[in-house]
Amino acid sequence: MPFSLRPVIALGLACGLALPAFAEDAMTPDTVLATVGDVEITAGHLFALRSQLPQQYQALPDDQLYSGLLDQMVQQAALAAALEEPSPMVKRIIENEERALFASVIIAEISEAAITDEALQAAYETAYADAEPTPEFNASHILVESEEAAAEIKTLLEGGEDFAEMAKARSTGPSGPNGGELGWFGPGMMVPPFEEAVVALEPGQISDPVQTQFGWHVIKLNENRMQEPPAFEEVQAELIEKVQTEAVQARIDEAVAAASVTQKTLEEVDPSFLSNPDLFAE
Repeated sequence: MPFSLRPVIALGLACGLALPAFAEDAMTPDTVLATVGDVEITAGHLFALRSQLPQQYQALPDDQLYSGLLDQMVQQAALAAALEEPSPMVKRIIENEERALFASVIIAEISEAAITDEALQAAYETAYADAEPTPEFNASHILVESEEAAAEIKTLLEGGEDFAEMAKARSTGPSGPNGGELGWFGPGMMVPPFEEAVVALEPGQISDPVQTQFGWHVIKLNENRMQEPPAFEEVQAELIEKVQTEAVQARIDEAVAAASVTQKTLEEVDPSFLSNPDLFAE
């Protein structure tokens, strides 16, 4: 179980801990701040620990964090000294965490390097340069259980009944209390029979009863429009994620291809070892 930082930091803040005055010598990663037996805790250790804190702690002033972080590391070192030899399980955990840390460093470097104006513009053009405007529809519906009920509602609407009020009174769908309004949607967002009925309508027109797996619908097309491709700024965050993901995956594929990899398949291994508590039993 990971050693929690929260109690120590909270204690330090409650006591108003302040940063001790150091000599005028410039701090370096190797500057020793504490020793526990023959273990040295350096400025570099504290800097690295702070970089891993949750964001709300990283925002705290240095003088509020210093003693809490140093006490934390002193306690960890004192406890760790009592462990003469890590168990096989602990050794594997350390190996896993080291491997994951090294990989995350590479991923961060690749992700940062991948984001250039040229790469983002190329991704935008690939996704949207040839994109045609797409139709969007704003519709309302009344959902009932039978064709007879839907036909009755259609007749009442043609006789002048208000669609929104009828939806509130008769619709069994979740949009009923909102007057049946579904908002804007594009192709593929509704089940095919519903979408086909909407496409065939003119704004203000009401459909004949339409059956879907949800029941029977009476649909009103409120308005339609052609949606232009989004501006670069609107999708910039998505483009950044896409470019980074592709760059990282390309580097992973390259690294795996260049490595000498052998691995056993499920046909060669009984995977029940994953839940076997006796795997590390001596």
